[in-house]
Amino acid sequence: MSRRLIVAIDGPAGAGKSTVARHLAAHFELLNLETGAMYRAFALKALRTGTSLDEAAALETLASGTRIGLEPTPAGNRVLLDGEDVTGQVREPEVTQAASKVSVHPAIRTWMVELQRQLGSAGGVVMEGRDIGTVVFPDADLKFFLDASPEARSQRRYEQTGGATASEVTPEAVLKELRERDQRDRNRAESPLRPADDAILVDSTSLTLDQVLARIESIVQKRVADLAKV
Repeated sequence: MSRRLIVAIDGPAGAGKSTVARHLAAHFELLNLETGAMYRAFALKALRTGTSLDEAAALETLASGTRIGLEPTPAGNRVLLDGEDVTGQVREPEVTQAASKVSVHPAIRTWMVELQRQLGSAGGVVMEGRDIGTVVFPDADLKFFLDASPEARSQRRYEQTGGATASEVTPEAVLKELRERDQRDRNRAESPLRPADDAILVDSTSLTLDQVLARIESIVQKRVADLAKV
């Protein structure tokens, strides 16, 4: 297949973006550009070097000498930090917590977006987020915007937590948190959540996961065939 294909997937929390991205990456042999894994790799380096997670200037200096790569495998991506395979380490709780801190710095986010563009410059990638089709890859071959009603998305999130077995979590609390997240994402000053003008909208409110995957897969398959003719 053509390696030029770039697929961007945007949408609010709980819309199923990660699941769709993983499926497309595996089915079409694309590299899944995992933003979270990349931030965690950088956070791991900050922890290893003793760099303060709150000092933007120090983190920016650290980033200037950092190489992060992703390599697809049948089991998922290998995460490379300065050439070292750190796939296992980046899943550790301490690293995940650190990643949430380094990701708030604008300079680090700008650096990471540029790195993502470099990794995707040759094509053959799928990436999900909230501003992929509008900011990171505005010239993507395909742009999807996955959405669903807040009620449907919160119910899925609730079920992922274990539902009734997680007594400290209630459906009402999950819905409230999701609505607040939507409000922040859609109204933030920088890169607000919105569909790209040429995005394909997929509302999964009344669809099963298999139906969503089949619909998107058929669209990607057609574009793959079209690119193969070029």
